[in-house]
Amino acid sequence: MSLKPPKKSDLGKSWMKNRRDKARMIQPEYHLIASEGTETEPQYFGAIQRIINSKYRDRIQLKVEGIGDNTVNLLMKARQYVQNNGIVFKHVWIVYDTDDFPAENIDMVAQLCEEYNAQGETIYHAVWSNQCVELWYLLHFMYMDTDIDRSRYWPKLSDWLKNIGAGSYEKNRPDMYEVLRPYMDIAIANAKRLDKQNEGRKPSESAPGTKVYELVEMLRPYLLDTQ
Repeated sequence: MSLKPPKKSDLGKSWMKNRRDKARMIQPEYHLIASEGTETEPQYFGAIQRIINSKYRDRIQLKVEGIGDNTVNLLMKARQYVQNNGIVFKHVWIVYDTDDFPAENIDMVAQLCEEYNAQGETIYHAVWSNQCVELWYLLHFMYMDTDIDRSRYWPKLSDWLKNIGAGSYEKNRPDMYEVLRPYMDIAIANAKRLDKQNEGRKPSESAPGTKVYELVEMLRPYLLDTQ
């Protein structure tokens, strides 16, 4: 390599100009939130999706799909969606209630997610709630470790919502994220406390319990300045 200065006759020629590589576009991190319900969960996570996608579209993109199936079938349909969509999803969140589904189906979702995670670059998360997502809502106001029927969550939620002047709870209520947002840290702390209590138990045995906090906690940094 010559250390001689360039000839005057060469100065100004295109091949002598400093090379400027084009900036490579960094793709955002894609998340798929696939829910069992077609209204309740999509309403809640859809509000989060709108906030994050509008403010951080270059860094993270959420896609929320209410698939309308449960446990293993929900996971299979979400996996098929990922394979056929053309988007490389970094995280896929399988959001489902345990309800009264067979224990083996409830637990199989978590097991299969672990198996899929060992096979590819997409990370699957089993985001179960035992018994239902309304437990996550209730944890915004109180800690509860007693296993009760899911139908009893609704009147308790209504009482708490009335206490803060937010009316009664109704299934598929569209503003639940906005109503619950100021109490997010309380819900995460209560859900973690339940998770610790359920340590070593299968999802079907963890009543009450919920993994929704793992999804919300991951997205929380993008939501902090909206509170």
